[in-house]
Amino acid sequence: MDMESSRNQHEEQGWETPAIDDDHQSADKLLVESAFKSTPVPPWTQQITLRAMVTSLILSLVFNFIVCKLNLTTGVIPSLNVAAGLLGFAVIKAWTTTLAKAGLLKQPFTRQENTVIQTCVVASSGIAFSSGTASYLLGMSPYVASQGGSGNMPENVKKLSVGWMIGFLFVVSFVGLFSIVPLRKIMILKYKLTYPSGTATAYLINSFHTPKGAKLAKKQVLVLFKSFVFSFAFAFFQWFYTGLDGCGFSSFPTFGLQAYKQKFYFDFSSTYVGVGMICPYMVNVSLLVGAIISWVFMWPMIEKKKGDWYSADLPSSSLHGLQGYKVFIAIAMMLGDGLYHVVFMLVKTILSLIANSRRKDSSIVDPNGADLDSQVVDYDEVRRSEFFLKDQIPNKVAIAGYVALAIVSIIAAPFIFHQLKWYHILVAYIIAPVLAFCNAYGCGLTDWSLASNYGKLAIIIFSSWVGLEHGGVIAGLASCGVMMSIVSTASDLMQDFKTGYLTLSSPRSMFFSQVIGTAMGCVLTPLVFWFFYKSYNIGDPDGTYPAPYGLLYRGIALLGVEGISSLPKNCLNLVITFFLIGFVINLLQELLRRYETRFGIYRFIPSPMCMAIPFYLGGYFAIDMCVGSLILFMWERSNKKKATDFAPAVASGLICGDSLWSVPAAILALVNVNPPLCMKFFTVAQLNDLLKGS
Repeated sequence: MDMESSRNQHEEQGWETPAIDDDHQSADKLLVESAFKSTPVPPWTQQITLRAMVTSLILSLVFNFIVCKLNLTTGVIPSLNVAAGLLGFAVIKAWTTTLAKAGLLKQPFTRQENTVIQTCVVASSGIAFSSGTASYLLGMSPYVASQGGSGNMPENVKKLSVGWMIGFLFVVSFVGLFSIVPLRKIMILKYKLTYPSGTATAYLINSFHTPKGAKLAKKQVLVLFKSFVFSFAFAFFQWFYTGLDGCGFSSFPTFGLQAYKQKFYFDFSSTYVGVGMICPYMVNVSLLVGAIISWVFMWPMIEKKKGDWYSADLPSSSLHGLQGYKVFIAIAMMLGDGLYHVVFMLVKTILSLIANSRRKDSSIVDPNGADLDSQVVDYDEVRRSEFFLKDQIPNKVAIAGYVALAIVSIIAAPFIFHQLKWYHILVAYIIAPVLAFCNAYGCGLTDWSLASNYGKLAIIIFSSWVGLEHGGVIAGLASCGVMMSIVSTASDLMQDFKTGYLTLSSPRSMFFSQVIGTAMGCVLTPLVFWFFYKSYNIGDPDGTYPAPYGLLYRGIALLGVEGISSLPKNCLNLVITFFLIGFVINLLQELLRRYETRFGIYRFIPSPMCMAIPFYLGGYFAIDMCVGSLILFMWERSNKKKATDFAPAVASGLICGDSLWSVPAAILALVNVNPPLCMKFFTVAQLNDLLKGS
């Protein structure tokens, strides 16, 4: 699905779900529902079981730790759908097998229950991204505000706490679920939108519950477990050498000390090696290209202008110095990329709607199996449509739910953020359903979710509306949360409806599992974030958890309230240039995709969004991810089938093991247990100076 290896959830990342070929689709039409013909479909109340909810809660906690760590390091998050579906299958299958051997099994494990678990876990871990604990909420904190310099005043700063973060998430995270429900039949049955992530997830779950798929799933679980143990043990080993700041394998100057100063080194992160194995090759190349352009050429040249373009006396974290160029140029490129995709998606949506309205064969299949236009449909489609239409969610309930939750949000949110007035939120909720529809429809066509782009747009609009003196920075960041929550959850829910349609899962079970998963995320995400927040110096650009999007989102809000006056000298010219570059690169790629089909040159054009991320962070994580791509490439050359079957499991294990080591590491840090050794590297001259000093 998403966050992810699809462009669905975290469009911030620029991932891409592998395309599902026509042969696979044809095989699915011919075989899937015929294979399950003799398997009874449980009612929706039996699809959401206690064991499914317990499993979802456990996996949600695990995945929240993983997503939180990834958010706080680089903000680059792969798809965890495969791991969620696979681990959910493994846990319940082991439980039901044990009960069956004891003669105590009352309800067999079905693909519908597997779908509920996957939906619940992904909804929960999705909140870890859309909650903004590593972006817009973190951008409100005093520490991140101090790095921004301007706008660092009481009205534009809010101290973070678990209580109000949980309250805010509960207030805004459920509204989007009701905004798109009335359109589910139109999008799934009438327009037959693909929703590649939801479709791929359904194929995965359907295959698990066939004899051949179950056998492969067991092997994948074993591979994932081995990979997890290796990654966890290696992270534990590395911990022993990190006794002081700048120590350990993560500070190994792989390409020399000069390259290390420009943040070019391999930091032995199993997490991002695994991420690199999941995401497309071009994403990793784009990250590396962006790192080379910025840290090899741009920043050294601008640093030579110190004293001319910006004051030499400024602290390294000031947005009026070199840090300002890094932040605002990265923001400009992201906004250029985002603007292109918003315009492209709106145009594509409008053209598709016009085309669908003219098509005579765009009709909903009757639940009794009769096509409304006498169109010949296969057995699978009739059966899926029958179950999809069986459990209706009344439109009146959806509309009433949206209005009621919007009223609660309009009343409650200003108590949390007094800078944001009730009429600001009202305006957001009036325009949000239109944006939610555009995002969900576009996501069905291309698998792109533009939730963060709509959020950035909300920051600029509402921060400039409120103004600097009245807390425009906080108002803009909070409005980002309101907008992102609606638009993101709407597209996620429609993806789940598509998955449910293809697995004969009830729309009601999909809706309620999404609600339950969202509720889990609203509680777990702030608690997990707070665990990291109290254990580490979150937001430090040179620390373990730099949380880059915190300062980037605050920078967007500062642009909204201060305009170009907040930019250092000559930064405006560079900002405009890179904004246009971000837009033009996407336009060029689309033109080549349409008109240059012989060589497929468009496949080798880097993504501006991905190029912009290392502008702020450096190239170390891009090198990790390129190593992951290299491992996958060599594996595919050696045995493509095994690589296809097991690479996602290996990558998921690497990510899970390394990420979960952060839990015992944080506990050790909280109880003041420090690593016993320090591994650090010096030049000969530095070492001689140290020896002379001693």
